[in-house]
Amino acid sequence: MMPSARFPDLEGASVLITGGGSGIGAALTEGFALQGCKVAFIDIADAASEALCDALEKSAGARPLFLNCDLRDIEALRAAVARAAAAHGPVTVLINNAAFDQRHAVEDVTPDYWDENQSINLRPHFFTAQAVAPGMKAAGRGSIINFTSTSFLINHPDMPSYTAAKAGIIGLTKGLAGKLGPDGIRVNAIAPGWVITERQRALWVTDEALSAHVANQCIREVMKPEDMVGPCLFLASDASLMLTAQTLIVDGGYL
Repeated sequence: MMPSARFPDLEGASVLITGGGSGIGAALTEGFALQGCKVAFIDIADAASEALCDALEKSAGARPLFLNCDLRDIEALRAAVARAAAAHGPVTVLINNAAFDQRHAVEDVTPDYWDENQSINLRPHFFTAQAVAPGMKAAGRGSIINFTSTSFLINHPDMPSYTAAKAGIIGLTKGLAGKLGPDGIRVNAIAPGWVITERQRALWVTDEALSAHVANQCIREVMKPEDMVGPCLFLASDASLMLTAQTLIVDGGYL
């Protein structure tokens, strides 16, 4: 269920979401569209992204701007940011959501695999922030929200390159907050727990594992993609005006 709260200052805001065509990203695209934002999202999945745009055009009354882009290609990423700004005005809310949580064994990781993994899970966060920063500075305000993960906080054993990237996102968040804060730009991170997306169900969810995980949450309900929308809206809005360089853990109280 989408949050019932309305954030009037977000109406008409230019919002850019990476990985916004599926999973948590699709919920964020919908949630910000329902707030009356001008939403652009980056993804590589054409069919699913266009279907999302069609659905939101009906339900939210405005069609998001889908930008097909491989985030590993930094020049293409910069061009996508420029297209979003040309269509909707300078981006004042950036959500770095895109990630690829592929499992990998320590003994199988090669230098090329490591670099490829970081090129999806960490590097784009910086370069997307770099691309939107001038527009935010000119506007005198901005909110950058970086998605990290609780996976590195729970010592997840099966994806060391991914967990390294997710830990790095917190360092990046704090460094960017320190640099961009004087220009009115806030930078925060969200660390989700186990959010059950279609991808999670297809690849890793079993009844036993999910039940055991939820039993260790304080709130004993399965977390869904839309549960990440409210925290993002809060961090994007002026309700969090003096909040920056922070990591908000949203895991139902698992940690």
